[in-house]
Amino acid sequence: MSEAALERQIRPIYDALDIGSNKTAIVACNKLVKKYPKNTLVKALKALALVRSQKVEESLAICDEVLATKSTDDATLSAMMHVLRGLGRHTDMVTMFEDAYKQQPLNEELGAQTFFANVRTGNWKAAQLIATRMHKQFQEDRYLYWSVMGAILQANDPVTAPTMRTVLYKLAHRLVTSSPTPSYISPDRFHLHLTILRELELWDDANTLLESEVGESICFTNLACDELRRELWQAGKLWKKESDHAQKKINDLGHLNWLEFLSVLDGAFAPLKGDSEASDEAKAECTENITTTRTFFNVIAERYGLKDRSGLLALLELESRAYAHKMSSDQTQLFDLMVKYFNAFGDKACCYEDLRPYTALEGDHLTQWSSFLDSQSPSLDTMGDLQRLINIRKLQRLNLSSAQLTSELETSLSVRYVQEYLQGLPLGSNLPTTDLQPADDLIILAGHSFISLWTMTQDEGHLYNAAAVLEFALAKSQLSFQVRLMLVRIYRLLGAPSLALEHYRQINVKQVQNDTLSHFILTRALTFSLAATGDLTYPSECLESSQIYMNNSQETADFIVRAFTSEKYSQIPDFITFEDRLDNSLQRDVVKVEHVRMRMTHEPLNSDLIDMELIELKFIFNRFHYDNRDFETLPNYQPRCQPSLDRQTLLFGSSSGQGWLWVFLKIYIRAFQQASDLDDTVEDKLLIGDRPKQSNDPENKLPLKERLASRKPEELQELTADEMGLLDWATVLGDWLEPYHDHTRPPAAAVLAEASKQSELKTGLPLRGIDIKPHNGDASNGHSKKDEEAPPVKEAPEQIVRYFESMGARFKELLERKALPSELLHVATITQEAFILFAVETMRFKSASVVKIHKLGTLVQMFKDIRAKAGPILKDMSIELIKFAEREGTAEARKVFVDACKPVMISPAISQDYLLTVAKTVCDARKKVLEGVGKGMAKVCTTHGQS
Repeated sequence: MSEAALERQIRPIYDALDIGSNKTAIVACNKLVKKYPKNTLVKALKALALVRSQKVEESLAICDEVLATKSTDDATLSAMMHVLRGLGRHTDMVTMFEDAYKQQPLNEELGAQTFFANVRTGNWKAAQLIATRMHKQFQEDRYLYWSVMGAILQANDPVTAPTMRTVLYKLAHRLVTSSPTPSYISPDRFHLHLTILRELELWDDANTLLESEVGESICFTNLACDELRRELWQAGKLWKKESDHAQKKINDLGHLNWLEFLSVLDGAFAPLKGDSEASDEAKAECTENITTTRTFFNVIAERYGLKDRSGLLALLELESRAYAHKMSSDQTQLFDLMVKYFNAFGDKACCYEDLRPYTALEGDHLTQWSSFLDSQSPSLDTMGDLQRLINIRKLQRLNLSSAQLTSELETSLSVRYVQEYLQGLPLGSNLPTTDLQPADDLIILAGHSFISLWTMTQDEGHLYNAAAVLEFALAKSQLSFQVRLMLVRIYRLLGAPSLALEHYRQINVKQVQNDTLSHFILTRALTFSLAATGDLTYPSECLESSQIYMNNSQETADFIVRAFTSEKYSQIPDFITFEDRLDNSLQRDVVKVEHVRMRMTHEPLNSDLIDMELIELKFIFNRFHYDNRDFETLPNYQPRCQPSLDRQTLLFGSSSGQGWLWVFLKIYIRAFQQASDLDDTVEDKLLIGDRPKQSNDPENKLPLKERLASRKPEELQELTADEMGLLDWATVLGDWLEPYHDHTRPPAAAVLAEASKQSELKTGLPLRGIDIKPHNGDASNGHSKKDEEAPPVKEAPEQIVRYFESMGARFKELLERKALPSELLHVATITQEAFILFAVETMRFKSASVVKIHKLGTLVQMFKDIRAKAGPILKDMSIELIKFAEREGTAEARKVFVDACKPVMISPAISQDYLLTVAKTVCDARKKVLEGVGKGMAKVCTTHGQS
C-alpha cells in the first residue's frame, strides 16, 4: 500500500486523539497493527492513547518496542515525545532524539529537536554542545546564540560549581565576541551580551556598548535592555551617570517611570553607600545632592501639578531617606510634604498606600499629623469626597497606639465605619453590578475593627458582626475579592467551611493564582474534610488547585522552546525561574500532604495506596521549596501596633509553611515506610518515570532514617499544640514497632516477583527490566529471615496507651469553655488521624500467617487493647460533635447570632430579618461540618477498629 493510502488510514487516529477519544484511537491502532505489524508510527500512537487512558503498564511494553527501533521518522518521534513526557521518562526522550540525530547528522530539524529535548529536561550542558555542533555544521548565527544561552543557563544551574560558573561565562563571552555578526543586530542578542558583561564585571566593555549610538537606541526602545543598563551602571557604581541619565529622561522626555525617580534618589545618596561611618566629605557631597535633587523634584511636581503624583512622591521619599540617613535633623519637611500630598491627592484611592511608608512620624510631628487628619471633615456629596473620607479613616486607624486601642474605642469605630458606609452607598446606586461600590473600603474597615475586637475579647459575637456586615457589602459589590477573602478567613474561624469554600470559588481563581491563593482555603483542610462520609468536596478542591502544576510541567517547557526558536533570550531565564518555582512550590506539596491526610480517611488501606504515596512523599522530602503564597492580597488596615489582619485571622494562629510540611512528611513517610514492603532497590525497579531532581541541601545526603528523626525548632514553631502531640505520639509508635516491621518485611526479590506476577495478570506482560531469581526463604511470604530470632515483644509505651485518653480530656475541656467549632474539629480530626496512623502501622500484622510464623500474638493482642481504649474515645467525640451540630440547627442558635449583631442594626437595610438570614446560613454550615465530621469519625472507628 502507498504511503498516501496509509496516511489516510492513520488520519482518523489523530482525529480521535485530538478530541480525547482515546478508546476509539486504541481500537483503530489495533486494526492497523494487525495489517502493518512493523509500522512504528501506529505503535507510537497506540502507546500515546494508552498513556492518556491511564493504562500505563500496557503502554510501557509498546513504548520500549518503538524505542528499540531507533526510528528517525518525524511523526513517530513526535508521537513518542508526547508518550515519554506523559510517562515522565524525559531521559529516554533525550536519548531517542540523540540516537536519531546520530543516524542523520546532516538533518538540521533533528538537530534542533535534540537540542529542544535537552532544553525541556534542563540538561544545559548537552544542549550547549549540540548547539555548538549545529553552528559548525550549518553556519547559522542563531545556533551560536543558542550555545551562548546554553552556557549561561548551565552556569546558573545550582548544581554547577562556582569555579565552573566563571569558566562558562568566559566561554559565552568568547562565543559572542567571535560571532561574525554583532550582538546589537537584535535587542535580545544585545541583552544577552550585556548579561555576560555584567556577570564578568566588564564594566568598561558594557559602557562602550551602551554609549554607542545603536546601544542608546536599543535601550530607548527596549525596556528589558534599559532595565539591564540601569543595573549595569549601578553595579559599576556609576551613580552620577545613571542619575543624570534618569533626570534627562524625566525632564526632557517626560518619562515618569518611578524607576527613573528611584535612580535619581539612589544617585543623591550614593556618597553614603557602603559606609557605616561616612566621611565629612561624603556627607557634604550628599547634602549638596539632596539640595539639587529637591530642586529638581519641585520643578517636576509644579510642572505636572495634579496630573501626576510622581514629583511629590519623590520629594516624600527624598525627605524620608534624608531623615533616615541623619542628613535632616527633624521631620518638619516630611510632615509638610505629607500635608501637601494629602491636599493634592487625598481624593485618590492610591493616597493611603502612597503615604503609609511615611506615617511613622515621631513626637510632635505625629501629634500634628493626627490633628491634621482629625481636622478634616469632608462631605459625602461626591466620589472624591467619599474617597478622601476613606483615606482619612485608614490613616487615622494606622497610627492608633496600643494605649488608645481599647474595646470601647473599637466598638465606636466599628459603628462609625458602618454608618459612613451606609451614607456613601447612594453614590454608587447607578453603577453596573460588575463595578465595586466606592464605599466598600469603609465596610472593610468595619470588618477589621470587629476582628480586632475579637482578638481583644475572644468573643465570637464580634466575628458574627464582621460576617454580617461583609455579607451585606457583597450584596452591593459582588466582585469584591477583598471582602470575600476576609469572609473566607472569618468562616474558617467560625467553623463554617462550606461558606468559606463558596466565597473562595466566587473569586474565580485562575491559573497560577491556584498556587498563590489556595492556602486561604486549603491550609489544614483536613479539619473540615467530610471525606470519611464520602463527601469529596475538599479532596476535589485539592486536585483542582493542583492542575496548574501539571500544566506547568507540560506547557512552560514549550514556552522555553518557543523563546529559543524566536530568539527571545531575555525571556528564557524568567520562564525557567517560573517553571522551577512552580515545580518546587511549597503550596503544591502542602496541598499534596493535605490530600493524603484526607484520602486516608476515605479509602481502604492497602499496599498500593501506601506504596504510591510513600514514593511521592519521599520525592517531596528531597525538594528545595519556594514559598509563592500571597499574603498581601488580604487587605490590612489594622493599626501599626497590632499584628496584621492576616496574622489575626490565621486558623489556630499558625500558617502551615515549610516547617509544618517537613513535620507531616516525616510522620507519614515513616509510617508508610514501616507499612510498606518497598526498599530503595524495589522502588528503583518499579519506578516508571525519571526521579525528580534533588535539591543541593547537604541534609539530603544524610541517611533517610536520620533525616526523619531530626527535629528543628523552626519546624516545630509552625505546629499547633495538638499537632505537636501527634508528632510525639507517632515518633514513639514508630520507635516501638520498627524492629517488628524490619524483621517481618519480605526480601526485595519476593516483592519484585509478586509485582511482576500482578502486572502479568493485568496486562499479560511481566514487569520490564526485572530479572526474577529464586530466593531462599519461606515460600508463603518470601521471608529470608525465618531462622532468625524474632525481636522480643516489648510492652506498649505508656505514651501510646495514654494518648487517646489525653485527647479525649482536651476535647471535653474545649467543650466546657465553649471553644470555637474549628478548635473542636481540630482536636477531633487530629485524634482520628492518630487512629488511622495506628491502623497503617499495624496493617502488616493483620496477616495471620505473619503473626503465627514470627510468634507475634502478644504484640497483636496489645494492638487490640489500644484499639479497645481508643475506639470509645473517638465515638464519644463523634457523639458530642453530632450533639453540637443539632444545637446549631435550632432557632436558639440563630437568636444568639442575631443578638450578638445588635451593634450593626443601625439601618433598616441591616434589619433583624436580614441578620436572621445570615444567621441561618452560618448555623447550617456549622451544623453540616460538625455532623459530617462526627459521623465520619464513627465510620472510621468501625473501619479501623477491628483487629
